[in-house]
Amino acid sequence: MLWSRLRTRSAPVLSVPRRPGYAPWAVAAVWFVTRLWLVPAALKLPTFTGGGSLDPSVDRMYRGWYAVLSSGTFPVNDVSWQYPPGAALPILAPGLVPVLDYGQAFIVTSALCDALITVGLLYAAVRHGRPFAGVWLWTVAMAVLSTLPWNRFDLQVTAVAMAALAAAASRRVWADRVFGALIALGALIKVWPVLLLVGTERGRRTRVAWLSMAVAGGALVAGFALAVPHALGFLTAQRSRGVQIESVGALPFHVARHFGWSGTWAAKDGSHEFVGPYVGLVSVVMQGLTVLAFGWLLWWRWRSVRTAPWMLADAALTAVLLFVVTSRVISPQYLVWLVGLAAVCLLRRETSQRPVAWLLLAACLFTTLGFPLLYRELRDNGDPLAVANLFARDLLLVGAAALSAVRLWRAGVPARQP
Repeated sequence: MLWSRLRTRSAPVLSVPRRPGYAPWAVAAVWFVTRLWLVPAALKLPTFTGGGSLDPSVDRMYRGWYAVLSSGTFPVNDVSWQYPPGAALPILAPGLVPVLDYGQAFIVTSALCDALITVGLLYAAVRHGRPFAGVWLWTVAMAVLSTLPWNRFDLQVTAVAMAALAAAASRRVWADRVFGALIALGALIKVWPVLLLVGTERGRRTRVAWLSMAVAGGALVAGFALAVPHALGFLTAQRSRGVQIESVGALPFHVARHFGWSGTWAAKDGSHEFVGPYVGLVSVVMQGLTVLAFGWLLWWRWRSVRTAPWMLADAALTAVLLFVVTSRVISPQYLVWLVGLAAVCLLRRETSQRPVAWLLLAACLFTTLGFPLLYRELRDNGDPLAVANLFARDLLLVGAAALSAVRLWRAGVPARQP
C-alpha cells in the first residue's frame, strides 16, 4: 500500500496540450467572409458598392504624397504631412505592386498586412496553445470598423508593433535586439510604437532593447536625413495642432455650441479642429494631462515587477491608451492600434487587460457610427445624436484607459506589507 502511494506521488504529470478543435477554422471562416465583403468595398468594386471613387485619403492625399516622395523629396508646405520619415515606406510600397492603380494597390497592401496579422495571431494560438480570443478580437473589430482600416496606413505600423511584441515574447538570444529594432522602425512610421518600451523587464533586457532601438533608430533617421531632403520636417509639424473635433477635449465644445459659444470648426493641419474662446486653454490642459500620464507610467515602471511574460504587452496597451485619450487628436484609425495591442494581450490567459479589450471592441462600433456615418452632422451643426455617439465612444475610451491603468498597477506593483 505504501509503495503504491509513493509511486503515485512520484509519477510525473504529463502535460497534454489541448487540441484547438474547430476554433481556428471558425475564426478563419469569419475572417474570410468579412474580408471578402469589406476589401472589395474599399476598392469600390461595382458589384459591392455600385462603383464610385476611392476614399479621399487614398485617392487624393496618399496619391499626392506618393508623387512627391517618388520625386526624391518629402512633402514641403503640406500641412497634412506630419509624420516621421519612415511613413514614406507604406506610402511608397504600393508602387511595387504591378498592374494595379496606386489607390487599388494601397488597399491591397493594407489587406495583405491584415492577412499577415491574422495568420500570426492564429499561429501563436495554435502552435503555443494560446487562447483564440486575440484573433477573434482582431477579426471582429476590423470588420466593425468597416472599410476604414484598409484606407489608412495604420495597419502597417500596427503590424510592426505586434511583430515587435511577438519577437520579445520568444525570449531567445536575439529577441530583445529584434524587439528594439522593430520599435525603431515603427516609431519612424508613426511615433506611438516607442511607448512599447515602457514595459521592458529590468536589467539586461531593458539595456539591450533600448540600445538596439536607439542604434537602429539613429541609423534610419541618419539615412533618411542624408538621402532625402526635408526628412526631419515632422519635428515642428505638430506645434500648431489644436483640439480636433473627435477628441476627448472637444466634448465640452460640442455641448457649448448649443448654449451660445461663439467658436466654430475649421480645417487645420490636415484635420477638423475647433477654433474660438477657451480652445487654447483646453489644448494646454490636454497637453498637461499627457505629461501626467507619462509621469504615471514612469512611476509604475519604477514600482512594478515586470518579470511576467505577459506584462510587456499589457503595459504597451495601457501606455498607448493613456496617450490616445489625453491627445488633442483622436482619429478613427487610432482604434486599429489599440485593437492590435489588445489582441496580443489576449494571447495570454494571465493578461490583466481582458475587460479593456472588450471595451475597445464596443468603442469600435461607436467609432464607425461616428465616422463616416454621423461625421458631417457632428462637424457642421453638432447634431444631438452625433454628439451623443461621440460622448459614448470617448467615454468608453476614457473608461478603458482608467481600467487598464488600474489593472496594470494591481498586476505589476506588489502590495505593501503592513
